[in-house]
Amino acid sequence: MDIPETLLRRLDVPGPRYTSYPTADRFVEAFGPAEYAQALRQRADGAVVGGAPPLSIYVHIPFCEQVCYYCACNKVITKHHERGREYLDVLAREIQLHVDLIGRGKSVSQLHFGGGSPTFLSDEELGWLMDVLRRDFKIVPGAEISIEVDPRTASPLRLSRLAEMGFNRISFGVQDFDHDVQVAVHRIQSFESVRDLVQAARELNYESINADLIYGLPRQTPESFARTIAQVTELRPDRIALYAYAHLPARFKPQRRIDAAELPPPEHRIRMLGDAIAGFIGHGYTYIGMDHFALPGDALAAAKRQGRLHRNFQGYSTQPDCDLIALGVSAIGRMGATYSQNAKTLPEYYDAVRRGDFPVVRGLALTRDDLVRRAVIMAIMCQGRVEFESIELAHLIKMREYFASELAALQPMVEGGLVQITDDAIQVTATGWFFVRGVAMTFDKHLQADKVRERFSRII
Repeated sequence: MDIPETLLRRLDVPGPRYTSYPTADRFVEAFGPAEYAQALRQRADGAVVGGAPPLSIYVHIPFCEQVCYYCACNKVITKHHERGREYLDVLAREIQLHVDLIGRGKSVSQLHFGGGSPTFLSDEELGWLMDVLRRDFKIVPGAEISIEVDPRTASPLRLSRLAEMGFNRISFGVQDFDHDVQVAVHRIQSFESVRDLVQAARELNYESINADLIYGLPRQTPESFARTIAQVTELRPDRIALYAYAHLPARFKPQRRIDAAELPPPEHRIRMLGDAIAGFIGHGYTYIGMDHFALPGDALAAAKRQGRLHRNFQGYSTQPDCDLIALGVSAIGRMGATYSQNAKTLPEYYDAVRRGDFPVVRGLALTRDDLVRRAVIMAIMCQGRVEFESIELAHLIKMREYFASELAALQPMVEGGLVQITDDAIQVTATGWFFVRGVAMTFDKHLQADKVRERFSRII
């Protein structure tokens, strides 16, 4: 990449990942259980008139046996597995609250278990939860049913049982195979153990196998991470998610155990990213965008080719924009033109559901301006291109008038070779994909008004 150093410094700033717009830090407490219930009723009423597309469901399982120092997820560290039973009982009651409003048997085309570590639960507990979901919702044929797996809590036999439950997509948390890095982040797992699990998943005919990686961790170097890249390409998962580590110790207590002096400098981070992109593309992967890669035969790569890529709270997705029911502590959902988040602590979550209330503690009803900017930002993040005509027809605006200041602000990126602006479109260049978050940030009205951005990870 031949990027001017002045532009590189300008881009070395914190910024959102844009799994939503507005981002979750903009949610307000004025949006609570009553507002969420109203959004559900509006969906139910709309379904009577013209039918509603299938739902997506996210289930958050917060428990982990031990803490990983880099982790920014909502989690509960415990070795007491009996706590899972109480959590499942409350989850079932939260599901019932939804059924009471929208009715039983609504179609679901996407179901994802995340955490924490969903495999903290026993096979019997996971099977029970799947039975509850199948009882109350209609999981349509061909639905994507995925689960995040901590390789330290799994075995080929467990993967077989998960397949029997209906899971057809699986994601392994790898992060890095270098032993020194694993020690620094308190997550030690061997390449051989992950290799055996990937092979077992392949033999069990999982439709998609994903591996999560993180660059920017303590003690990582471009050379050490290149070895991890080579090992991952040897495993050849269908998808690879490559995330930039966000060091925010003021927000996430476990990160205070990381020595900031051991974090790689920005020039090493961008080299790791560049080497990873080159390495994965060189081994036949399609670069989906920002943080995802997929083999050409994977559904995600097909969606990228066909312009059907979407982005939600789990990252890039093949599913069209659809309502997302979020279940469990801290889970974030989307219903119509609203976002919502559940209580972040187990006591708050349990108390609300046991009272018969939705455990929503904050959220947002999107304005017309939010909807326009969301369309632009998601087009940048997913297609790397904004067609002026499509935005103008959908939202009844004039792009060059509505976004005059934003188009002017893009000029340094145009001059730096990251973006091209024509009479009818904005196009992110191949080099610009390295910094696509920076391009999208230009259209984030909330972010431009608030210069305090340290709550986000750095773009580089």
